[in-house]
Amino acid sequence: MHDQLSNLISLKVVLTDNDKELCKKYFEPVLFPKNRIIEHEDKIPKYLYFVVSGFMRLFYYNDLGDEVTTHINCPPGFLTSYTNFTSQTKSIENVECITACELLRITKIDLDFLIQNSLAFKDFSIWVFQQSITYNENRSKDLATLTAEQRYKKLTDNYPEIVHNVPLQYIASFLGMNPKSLSRIRKQMIK
Repeated sequence: MHDQLSNLISLKVVLTDNDKELCKKYFEPVLFPKNRIIEHEDKIPKYLYFVVSGFMRLFYYNDLGDEVTTHINCPPGFLTSYTNFTSQTKSIENVECITACELLRITKIDLDFLIQNSLAFKDFSIWVFQQSITYNENRSKDLATLTAEQRYKKLTDNYPEIVHNVPLQYIASFLGMNPKSLSRIRKQMIK
């Protein structure tokens, strides 16, 4: 499992053998079954997760008690309630394994240690942060400017594996629509 993380990091920065050993030492491998909430709302997120395999989401409950999916992640990639993890404050979001997941996780203290003691991890962390900002800005822009059909088409073009592994109600929520609208859009696209 650590090889996937090391390989991903190596695409962006040069990892020394020592960096790889630090990765093995501080990123803990864990397995979770499907539909398991692994970080709960109203708590400080304990871990940053690297998704080796499986699909995860971030969600919260709105004022009506409905689940609102804010992020869906597929491998490889990182997931947590980022702002709350970095500031060590309580999150309004839950982190859930949609499918069975193989993960590597790291605490904030250990991540800070890696960043302070490894130039590779520092540089890679900056890259991940930049990617996260870009993704969130693009997502906000898409929700504001694209039609529901355009948002779904963009998701299927860029992340087709999500459509095959994530329940429709989560995808609909993530795209800012109700499941009936998404079903209608999917039927129209098949024609």
